[in-house]
Amino acid sequence: MSVEKERIPIVAIIAIALLTFLGVLTETSMNVAFPTLMHQFHVSLAAVQWLTTGYLLANSILMLASAFFNKRFKARYLFFAAAFFFGVGDCICATATQFPVLLFGRIIQAGGVGFSGPLLTNLILATVPSHRLGTYLGFANLIILVGPALGPSFGGLIVNVASWRLIFWSTLPLAIILVVIGAPNIKQYAKTAKYAFNWLQFSLLSTALVSVMVVISLLAVPTQWLASLLLFLVAVMSAGAFIVVAQKPTSKHFLNVNIFRQPIFLLSFIPYVFMQFSNLSMNFLLPNFVQIVGQASPFIGGLILLPGSIINGLGQPVYGWLLDQYGGKLPLYVGNTCFLLAATTLMIWIPTLSISLNLLVYLLFSSGRSLAFSNTMTFSLKRLSPQVQADANAVYSTGQQVMGAAGTNVTAVLMSSVHFNLSGVHTNLIIGSRIMLGLIVVRGKSLKATFPFNDGCS
Repeated sequence: MSVEKERIPIVAIIAIALLTFLGVLTETSMNVAFPTLMHQFHVSLAAVQWLTTGYLLANSILMLASAFFNKRFKARYLFFAAAFFFGVGDCICATATQFPVLLFGRIIQAGGVGFSGPLLTNLILATVPSHRLGTYLGFANLIILVGPALGPSFGGLIVNVASWRLIFWSTLPLAIILVVIGAPNIKQYAKTAKYAFNWLQFSLLSTALVSVMVVISLLAVPTQWLASLLLFLVAVMSAGAFIVVAQKPTSKHFLNVNIFRQPIFLLSFIPYVFMQFSNLSMNFLLPNFVQIVGQASPFIGGLILLPGSIINGLGQPVYGWLLDQYGGKLPLYVGNTCFLLAATTLMIWIPTLSISLNLLVYLLFSSGRSLAFSNTMTFSLKRLSPQVQADANAVYSTGQQVMGAAGTNVTAVLMSSVHFNLSGVHTNLIIGSRIMLGLIVVRGKSLKATFPFNDGCS
């Protein structure tokens, strides 16, 4: 066996990816259960969506510090931390009898993906040669993206035949098995050192992110305009203070914001996070739309996403291979075209599309989004120096989670807060959904100007 192959810890990569998969599975499973949870806990759509928004926001706050964790702690310890938070959150959610307790459990459980997601990417970056990064990151994405493939259908089936609590009880034994298998195979491939954690920078950026998400939620409550304004000012001031503090040399071990000065990173980061915004928006919109407007069951709501998500996952190694072989233009522009075509179709015809047509359109949407999305980050990481790759990964991971949370939040607000006095509830929901889809279309068209593939490498 070659030295190169000996360096790549396949078992460790698979164990970490599968733990991340469990986190994504529970996240997307819960989306389909929202109408059931609204009825059981007597909460609105804007409130229940915080089970996803809060989960993603907690992920993003942890991922802010992933570069620090990668430099400070051994990979095995980070793996144990991921399993611990996932397991504890699992138990809290499974036994929750009140909505705030369920939300608290989801926030705790977010630590699973918050630690394991960046750990997976950093391990691949540390052990896989540059010319094979696209393929290996593609295989990692294959395992992780099976979560969105199975999650909605898995959650819908469980809600139909049993209780949503089984979503959590069924994943707990699997997490324990992964710890037993994965821990002995996770070695240390990068040096660690005792860095001081910059609590000031972390607190400022976390405050800004949380404030922005709460402001978006409060848009659904016009009477809370004063609170929205105050929180918006808090977000702006916190973000401004963070930018000032982040320029000081003492903050470099937390998050290296200077990577935004590198064009290849900035011009890939923008389309990357906005594609994630659109993806989480669509994954929230379609299952809830067909259940609330189309009176479909939770299982059918989840089933709409299944074929597209499966092909999305299975296509990851192929998408990575295309990037390794042909450069960035082919996968990104083809993917973006499919993405826009599907979003435009839904925006125009969503009230009249049958379940089968919704399934086909989402298949086109998810395939296009996946082809463009995963290769955007890989293209950039392959061209950044190893010294800044961990920081870039932290920013990518955080941006992905924040924009995913924002997409879910904005979609819930538009679907539940558009009101025309002469229209019924379903008509207002259709109008709000079309507005959201219109934002996705406009955003997709604007992304082509930022794609960073005009450097002669493709």
